[in-house]
Amino acid sequence: MPVNATLATYSDWTYGAAVAVYVIAAVFYLCEQAFTKNKVKQRELVASGTQVAGTAEDGTWTPGLVVREQPSRAERLGRMGVAMTLLGVVLHGASLVLRGLATERAPWGNMYEYTALLTFAAVVGWLVLMRMFPVRRLGGFVLVPIGILMFLGGTVLYAEAAPVQPALQSYWLVVHVSVISVSSGLFLLPGVASVLYLLKSSGRARFAKLPDSDVLDRLAYRSTVFAFPLFTLGIICGAIWAEAAWGRFWGWDPKETVSFVAWVVYAAYLHARATAGWRGRPAAWVNTLGFALTVFNLFFINLVTTGLHSYAGVN
Repeated sequence: MPVNATLATYSDWTYGAAVAVYVIAAVFYLCEQAFTKNKVKQRELVASGTQVAGTAEDGTWTPGLVVREQPSRAERLGRMGVAMTLLGVVLHGASLVLRGLATERAPWGNMYEYTALLTFAAVVGWLVLMRMFPVRRLGGFVLVPIGILMFLGGTVLYAEAAPVQPALQSYWLVVHVSVISVSSGLFLLPGVASVLYLLKSSGRARFAKLPDSDVLDRLAYRSTVFAFPLFTLGIICGAIWAEAAWGRFWGWDPKETVSFVAWVVYAAYLHARATAGWRGRPAAWVNTLGFALTVFNLFFINLVTTGLHSYAGVN
């Protein structure tokens, strides 16, 4: 199957541009977190003796200086971070599409492409969560690990655009690998939220600017509730593919074993989150363990161990 070298080059360029844009967005978010302060201009004017226009409870209008709230510096930085994140998502998505067009297959056939799809799902999931929770200024804590993963993907894990190995030339590549990759990317979000929850609930003053512990706890729980069924579906699809390719549904391959352990840990987290006495820090520690297993499964199992899932494609 021929590879379109021009489209593959454009894919690499847009991938690199997306990484750069995400780094800039992360800087904006971190600056927003650093500069976040609740300043009310009207209170400052009243304190200085300036008469401020307004309507009393009885409907009486008081003449004076009309004060219009201006976005704070932190608010402007946060909005710039969101704009850059949206731009990065467009470039990131274009990179995946161009890679697929260049190779005429699903663009997740090796570790480089798998990581690209994983991080794309994580960023899209973060944009959705920002609409649901007041956590925009935490974008830096999310984009920093995403940027690191993409940097490693584009350097250490990079593979030239090429047809996939014969063992992967199946329609199950589209279903199984995509679902596992997306769910793994989404698991990054509750992992970060749980780590921040542990820091916030420690009571140290240096973490006082983080959102309320309740917000972080709900963010971690709801994103896990969404990602866990996808992860389960991915494991089931993998078992069906394994039966068709290797003649058995499950063989305790290193990848299968760690995936199963991670599945049990996330199931335990969802149970712990709904059980009295396990909410809060104990549940957050369980979720953090699940996130650590996901990262371990992504790198160590794929790159160090040898098994039936050794399709990293690293140059």
